[in-house]
Parts: sequence; C-alpha cells; structure tokens
Amino acid sequence: MQFKVLKSFVAATAIVAATATSAIAEWAPEGPIKLMIAFRAGGGVDTSARLLAEDIAANKGWEIIPENVAGRGGLAMAAALMEEPADGLAIGMTALDSLAYGLLVAQNPGMTYEDFTYLSAITGTQTALIAKADRGWTTIADVIEAARNGESIAAGAMSDKLADATYLLGEANGVEFTTVMVQGGRGGLNGVVADDLDIAWAAGPQTSGVLAGDLVNLVSAETTPLNISPDAPLLSEFGVEYDFGTKFGVVAPGGLDDEARTALQDAIVEVLNDPDSKLVEFISKAFSGPEPIAGADFDAYMAAQVEGNQALLAATE
Repeated sequence: MQFKVLKSFVAATAIVAATATSAIAEWAPEGPIKLMIAFRAGGGVDTSARLLAEDIAANKGWEIIPENVAGRGGLAMAAALMEEPADGLAIGMTALDSLAYGLLVAQNPGMTYEDFTYLSAITGTQTALIAKADRGWTTIADVIEAARNGESIAAGAMSDKLADATYLLGEANGVEFTTVMVQGGRGGLNGVVADDLDIAWAAGPQTSGVLAGDLVNLVSAETTPLNISPDAPLLSEFGVEYDFGTKFGVVAPGGLDDEARTALQDAIVEVLNDPDSKLVEFISKAFSGPEPIAGADFDAYMAAQVEGNQALLAATE
C-alpha cells in the first residue's frame, strides 16, 4: 500500500497576525458567554477551557460559564452548539479532530465542519504510543520485534482514528496488534500502568510519567518530534505517513458576524500571548504550548485537516 505524506498546516505568524487583522473590536457580549466543553470534566480539553474562561474574565471582565456537553467523541457538543444563536454568547472548545475526522466517519451527523465559525486554536497534543519503562522497550521498533517473535500486544486507543493508526502501523510492519478501545488518553495510560495494556496512545497525560522515568514515549503520532521525547521516532519512519495528532480549539455557531468573531478571537489570542496566564502555564507543561491559529488561517487549517483525514480513511478501506 502506498501512503500519502500529509504535512501539518503551519501558521508561523499567527500570534501576531491574529491580533493585527483589525482595529480593536467594539463588540462586547450583552450577557454571559456559555463555553461548551466537548469532553468530560478533568481532561485536557476541559482544564484548558476552564482556564481560558478564567483568563478572559480577568482580562475583559466578561462572564464566561463553562458547561460540559460530553459524548459521541465531541459531536454531542458540536450538535448542541449548532442550535445556539450565532450572537457570540455561545462558544465551544473541542479537540478539532472531532470536526475534521469525527464528522467524516459519523453516520448521518447532520452537520459538516463548515457549519461552524472558527475562532482560535489553543494548543497541540503530544500524542504518542506509550509503554511502561520496565518493559524494556525504548522505541516502537522493540515492540514490533516482540510481536514478530510471537508476543501478543494489546494496544489501547481512545478514538477510531488512533485505532486506524494502530492498524496501519501493524500492516506496514507485518505484525498484528490487538486494539482495545479506552476512555480517553487517561484510560490508556491507566491500562498501561495496571499492566492491562502493553501499549496505548496518549496525548499529553503521560508527560509526568515520562519525565519521572516510569513511562516511555515509543513513537510520536505527530508529524514533528515530541517536546519531552525529541528522540522518539516518528510514525513515518515505520511506514505510516499520516498525522494522528490534533489541536484543541474554540469554535462558534456558523454565521457569527465579523465584529463578534474578531473580538472573541482577539480575547483568546491575548491569553495565549501572555506567558503568565493560567492557560499558557498549563498547556506549556501538558501539551505543546500556545498555538494560536485564528481567522482565515484557522479556516485553511481545518480545510487541510479534513482533506488529510479523507485520505487516511481511503487508506484504511
């Protein structure tokens, strides 16, 4: 099978450009802003959203009320957000793959990624296959060798897309892994620590364990090296030429007017530009740090992600 190389969209000047596209917006919310969170409490998206709400409230004096709307891999929040008026008083934070991949595989989702207004990306994941350090594996090459020698390898995956990554990795290297679906990256991490899983995909919660030497990032699922494990190989070195990382981002219902969009995205980017903000402190430790992508750059990023995921799905048919 031939795999197409898909490069991540890069917006090197997004931090400056996002706030330089217009004069200071005159728009301000006429009431509390509901911030709908696509995943359950305690996860990376949830924590990021709540810290963002605190930081914007401190900067702008706006009242922002977080609300978890979990389910269907992020699509429950997307469906609920679509029903809200496009007046700037309802926004949502999600893992963007739920809109760029989840909508492609969902049956009759009733929406497309174009049904939303994209405000700003927040940060990128640090997705990797992990294992306990005491297994003695240092990279995914060791796991592949173990599988070739007849060892049964159970791999945790928190999404259908990462299950696809496991399948393609095995197929490209002549081995089979047993995929076990888990609840979030924390579910995979807990399975590995408890020896219920041999390896698992995790998108950031493994960081403290890796730094402590208890866990190993075997291979990066991103198209670039991991921040905390820069020597970990890329999936492309093992025949899988796709991007399995994602970003967290803030979206609004489609049709939001330009003035409200500018004011909201500028408020978000202001937080991301502040190294002392609570959000930046958190995402710099747990994820890839601040990665604002706003306005037309964000629209282009989402279009590129959808195109890449269409190619990925074609490869797994």
